[in-house]
Amino acid sequence: MAYVGYVRVSTMDQSTERQLEGIALDKVFEEKVSARTADRPKLNEVLDYIREGDEVVVHDISRLARNMEDLHRLVRQITDKGCTLRFVKENLTFTNDQTDAVSQLLLSMLGAVYQFERNIMLERQREGIAIAKAKGRYKGRPKSIDRSEILALLDDGLSMRKTAGKLGVSLSTVQRVKMENLTCFGAMDH
Repeated sequence: MAYVGYVRVSTMDQSTERQLEGIALDKVFEEKVSARTADRPKLNEVLDYIREGDEVVVHDISRLARNMEDLHRLVRQITDKGCTLRFVKENLTFTNDQTDAVSQLLLSMLGAVYQFERNIMLERQREGIAIAKAKGRYKGRPKSIDRSEILALLDDGLSMRKTAGKLGVSLSTVQRVKMENLTCFGAMDH
């Protein structure tokens, strides 16, 4: 039997230290990725790693699941392997015992509350942005790439891959800028 921790924060700047502090774990999988994405490699590693009798420990429901459907799927996936899933903050433990109706009810209620809170937060954020835009104070996210620099390097004959490396951007960013430039000039030719 192993005690396996899963820790997730949304950004690289956030600290994971407080989540499972003081809990004795045999192995911890730490992830710095938004819950909005379904691509969570460390969570997939947890699911591959655990064996019957193991206990997966997560700080709270919002650290594990993106929404209600995701929450129920992950709880089932873990407990169907004969593992226990424990949420520290909510003090909830789930096993593959289907007769525990109270735990299932609490899981659904808490999952719904987290999803509701997230939706309200996003709604407030959208409202705040709309108000700031109306007052001329919202400029949007700052540009992280210099399109003209990418195009200049490409025009000088540098490959897309070398341009990406030189500027510290992804290859797909260089490809997108090149395609947007081609599309823009193509539309002007007609």
